[in-house]
Amino acid sequence: MAKTRNEVHNFNAGPAALPLEALEKAREELVNFKGSGISLMEASHRSKLYEDVHNHAKELFAELLSIPAGYEILFLQGGASLQFAMLPMNFVTEGHPGAYVMTGSWADKALSEAKKVGPTRVAGSTEAEKFHRTPSDSEISIESTDAYVHVTSNETIGGVQWKDFPDAGSVPLVSDMSSDILSRPIPVDRFSFIYAGAQKNLGPSGVTAVIAKSEFLQKAKTDVPTILSYATHVKNNSLYNTPPTFGIYVLSLVLEWVKENGGVAGMESLSRKKSSLIYDAIDESDGFFVGYVDKAYRSLMNVTFGLCTPELEKKFLEEAKEIGFMGLNGHRSVGGCRASIYNAVPLSACERLVEFMHDFARRNK
Repeated sequence: MAKTRNEVHNFNAGPAALPLEALEKAREELVNFKGSGISLMEASHRSKLYEDVHNHAKELFAELLSIPAGYEILFLQGGASLQFAMLPMNFVTEGHPGAYVMTGSWADKALSEAKKVGPTRVAGSTEAEKFHRTPSDSEISIESTDAYVHVTSNETIGGVQWKDFPDAGSVPLVSDMSSDILSRPIPVDRFSFIYAGAQKNLGPSGVTAVIAKSEFLQKAKTDVPTILSYATHVKNNSLYNTPPTFGIYVLSLVLEWVKENGGVAGMESLSRKKSSLIYDAIDESDGFFVGYVDKAYRSLMNVTFGLCTPELEKKFLEEAKEIGFMGLNGHRSVGGCRASIYNAVPLSACERLVEFMHDFARRNK
């Protein structure tokens, strides 16, 4: 049976929930964009019609994240997965490896791709503890010859989040922030390079945002394929080839929505309320629900948990799906349950989930 939007609570990990206001604005302008007579999807990416959208998105992004002077903003394609290879292609050389801090599945994917490109090393890891926390500074080894130190700010699959980022000293600090960008203030000036797939907190799938320090970009190699060189995209304002124009437009609408709802600080406050509701339900269940991550390192974006038996877990997920909860299954590689509560997931959806958790526990204890 077909469902209405009000009958579904979207906890998908990505592509994820988008603000209804942004979707409605896109619907309004879909066929005839700003009186141009055509859809933006039909407009040339070289036209002023699109150029204004592109630059507006950059300006909003810089404003919301307080990106200081001396940084470039790029809108690329290929998701974080392309950045896993593109980053080392541009910066890793013999004697200057990429140093990776291992905190879960996505950090591992980044390292695996970098290994195919050039020298790498593991600078720190919590694998022995099943990635239930992030390493402390004393557990991270940084060498002056490292091309960069890479961290994954939030592990979407495991539900571990950095609460404070490591001190890399004079070595460039790099981060994949795909699943928590725009959810809390970021000390951008501590990073030389940040990248994020848009499909969780920024907009639709197909866009990748990059924030790169100009000084760091000057160290990039010049013998990489043209389209894989950051210099190419900086020089052409991310318009070297046809970008995902409609995706960038929707991204700009999401950024407007964030600004209208308290900016990044407003998003952080909301995220803390939403995540606290669910974590409290887990912690107060007397072991019926089981959290996977050490409390001090729990993600505000991806709440991962299981139930006390595999049979109850299966039943919980089946019932949840039947009554309109979407995307609560854990990642296929680890199983369990996961509620992804990105910016556009309303507080009311989290309240409904907690009500269902309490009811399910009462009926099945």
